Amino acid sequence: MGKIAVIGAGAWGTALAQACASTGRPVTLWAREAEVVQSIAKARENAHFLPGVVLSPMIAPTSDLAAAGGADLALLVCPAQHLRSMVESIDRHLEVRGPVLICAKGIERGSGALMNEVASAAAPRRVFGMLSGPSFAAEVARGLPCAVTVAFQDSVVAQHVSTKLGSTTFRPYASTDVTGVAIGGAVKNVLAIACGIVEGRGFGESARAALTTRGFAEMTRFGVALGAKLETMGGLSGLGDLMLTASSRQSRNFSLGVKLAQGGRADDGGPLAEGAATAEALVMRARAARVEMPIAEAVADIVSGRTAVDVAIGALLSRPLKSEH
Repeated sequence: MGKIAVIGAGAWGTALAQACASTGRPVTLWAREAEVVQSIAKARENAHFLPGVVLSPMIAPTSDLAAAGGADLALLVCPAQHLRSMVESIDRHLEVRGPVLICAKGIERGSGALMNEVASAAAPRRVFGMLSGPSFAAEVARGLPCAVTVAFQDSVVAQHVSTKLGSTTFRPYASTDVTGVAIGGAVKNVLAIACGIVEGRGFGESARAALTTRGFAEMTRFGVALGAKLETMGGLSGLGDLMLTASSRQSRNFSLGVKLAQGGRADDGGPLAEGAATAEALVMRARAARVEMPIAEAVADIVSGRTAVDVAIGALLSRPLKSEH
């Protein structure tokens, strides 16, 4: 594997470009914003999305999508709700010899499609995989150790990509459970909002641990119903990512939950929290699969403004007690 293209130069895309460059391979980083390209080219810093991190000279920024062509691997890093249009764009304009790794986490509103399903529908001739796991952009960009999952249906491709992307600090583990990895990345964002609400209301660590555990049970039920493997749900892209995102204010989704608990709204600006857009789509897909997800439903109701935080909390706490399993 030679040239790598990273499509999307937000905080996460820039961090992944940095991780790829640390393997010694040239990386083309595409940004929509001209000021981001200029910042990286002149100061070796993405001052807009990831300030304070000196970027590798192996990273070549560009705003010309065609310039990212000819790569042996492309990482597609964009907001989940824009994935379909982004895939359609690269399918028309970008020549990529190798597979495409989707690095978005969410479920598409309207269709209820997972990220791998969206990509495959938009460009059925391309080979798509998923990258997900417990990782904060600022830490990855600074070379702090982390581990993620790289999933392709073909085990040989999954192993090849994970080996080529891996370094002493960025540790991708190979998987063939593309659906499971997509589900973990999407559901954990919704559950992180719920955990942020617990934090914002001052309910304590015991309540947050209980909510995280019951949320993980919801994630697992949903995943199994859609054909995911149990070990994926309990792995890096499932439980691992949930543990990180549901316990730190570095998480945009957790921080949104704190804001909601303190009287804020989901649509009053601030950093993008993918869980807010995913919640309704997750509930829709879960109902279609006849999977009970009361925590996800509560988050969807709160984010949409249909239900006040106190009412949603009261409804969850008044649910009948039953067997844990």
